[in-house]
Amino acid sequence: MKRKNGIKIVILTIVMILIVGGGISGKVNERRETYKYIGLFSKVLSLVKSNYIKEVKTRDLIYGALKGMMKTLDPYSQFMDPETYREMQIETEGKFEGLGISIWIRDGQLTVVSPIEGTPAYEIGIQAGDRIVKIDGESTKDITLQDAVKKMRGKKGTSVVLTIEREGIDEPLEFTIVRGVIIVKSIPYSFLTEDKIGYIRIREFKKSAGKNLEIALKELEKEGMQGLILDLRNNHGGLLNEAVEVCDKFLPKNSLIVSTEGRISSQNLKYLSSEVPHPDYPLVVLINKGSASASEVVAGAIQDYGRGTIIGEKSFGKARVQSVLTLEDGSGLRLTTAYYLTPKGRNIDEKGIDPDIEVKLPTLPKIVSKIASKGYFRGFSQKYLLIHPDVNKEFRVKLAYLDEFSLFLKEKKFDLKEKEWKSATPEIKRELRIAITRQALGERIAYEITRDGDIQFQKAVEVIKEELSHRTLAQAGK
Repeated sequence: MKRKNGIKIVILTIVMILIVGGGISGKVNERRETYKYIGLFSKVLSLVKSNYIKEVKTRDLIYGALKGMMKTLDPYSQFMDPETYREMQIETEGKFEGLGISIWIRDGQLTVVSPIEGTPAYEIGIQAGDRIVKIDGESTKDITLQDAVKKMRGKKGTSVVLTIEREGIDEPLEFTIVRGVIIVKSIPYSFLTEDKIGYIRIREFKKSAGKNLEIALKELEKEGMQGLILDLRNNHGGLLNEAVEVCDKFLPKNSLIVSTEGRISSQNLKYLSSEVPHPDYPLVVLINKGSASASEVVAGAIQDYGRGTIIGEKSFGKARVQSVLTLEDGSGLRLTTAYYLTPKGRNIDEKGIDPDIEVKLPTLPKIVSKIASKGYFRGFSQKYLLIHPDVNKEFRVKLAYLDEFSLFLKEKKFDLKEKEWKSATPEIKRELRIAITRQALGERIAYEITRDGDIQFQKAVEVIKEELSHRTLAQAGK
């Protein structure tokens, strides 16, 4: 008797979930159909409980059914058991243990949206667009996002092996990644170039991203900034309200920033700018295929109003609003409820934002990707700094250092082919320089002194200089 009462309570819970999700309308026939299938579900549940070869817990059956229900919708909607839901809440606070990558299911394949700078996945060479075909040797075919996250997340110091397929490389790459503590800052660094062009990196739209951007803008403006590069590359998104607040800094007051369009009227919302914008200096927004969701909201609004130039590669194309609902047993429901639309009404889901100026980064030579996948750039940099601790901003990779590195690789039994090594020397030198300066001087300074090899950044500088020149000529002609 107690078991039947327990099943009835569970079924009632499912009905309430359907009501919250909009599954039961006011129409009598729809209500009848819903209860008809709820009755079928109840009968199957009872039969399994009574007749299955092993005793199973009602909770496990219900959770399994709910996960299966979400799989019928889209790759982004999911039911989260209490443990998974708690982990998600911890992650949104900006600190957790794992690899440091954002993943989605794209075209049926587990795909990296973006690696997070400074994390184990980023430093070992995982890239946006990489397809994860195996986790610890097990195929990811038909895997859910929830299961993939569980397999990859874990305690600091433990490792996981990812087998990756990458565009431009004809064989899978195998990455052994040691998990670490992931701390995500919305704006990890900013600086001013010698030409008075500001650079601000927005890594993720977490809480206070807009506030931190305001602080960075004021500091750069105080130093005499004449143009700005806003870097949203490998930014997989975050909070919509923070993306809106970022757009507030650049668009005229009361401008439509983004709208949402769903099946029910309560999901149809419009977000307008509410602040007086910063000065109208030249603006460039950098995006790539790792720019998604809230990043695309910002890039789309800037592009639609012509406030700045979008440079880089087509963005990821995830313009779905997801509502997170807390359920009474501590579990949670992540449900796609609407689409984002740019100010001009563009739905860029699955399509992405096309840059105004496309600048594609070249594919790294296979040997460079293989060296990175083993963690050898980072490993050598740690060894190098024990012997040469006096690395400064003027550091360059000399031929002697390359010789040291090749010996290091041979000691590691790396299959070093002389022809490949020689043809990839410029890229190897650049990756070594980045790894060593990052270890010695930190992320901000490392990027500041290696940006000369970033062709997307250099194009942004060129565009800003041209616009400043045109403005000077226009002023002189008045």
